[in-house]
Amino acid sequence: MNGKAPSHTEIDTDQRARLGQRLKATREYLGLSQQQVAERTGIVRSAVSDIERGVRKVEVMELQKLARLYRLPASYFLDEEESADAGEHALAGLPRTARPLSEGDRIEVAKFIQYLQARRQAEEEEADDLRPPQRPEGGA
Repeated sequence: MNGKAPSHTEIDTDQRARLGQRLKATREYLGLSQQQVAERTGIVRSAVSDIERGVRKVEVMELQKLARLYRLPASYFLDEEESADAGEHALAGLPRTARPLSEGDRIEVAKFIQYLQARRQAEEEEADDLRPPQRPEGGA
């Protein structure tokens, strides 16, 4: 390390690369091609490619279109944390997303959340059961 702080250009390049990686990973997870994204957003395919490779800045309106298509908040793609979790960002927007749901739908969502919590707890308990017992420190 040369001891110098990163320049604005280096920071911008890193941010574009991180944004592009998240957009690409989300697109691929959803099974969409760059051409399909282009057709659904009106962003030309070459621009989608350049954005994903981090060689082109994404305009605010383009990011909004991509986030809407991918059904994730734009904040996820902009999060500076390397370990940003799409689920956390999606949950943060849940109250806004749930507004148009009927009361019955909201009850179903709540039941599903309880199911996921119970499943996670069961997985953690199962993992604990599979771990070998810890030896007491200093013991023989």
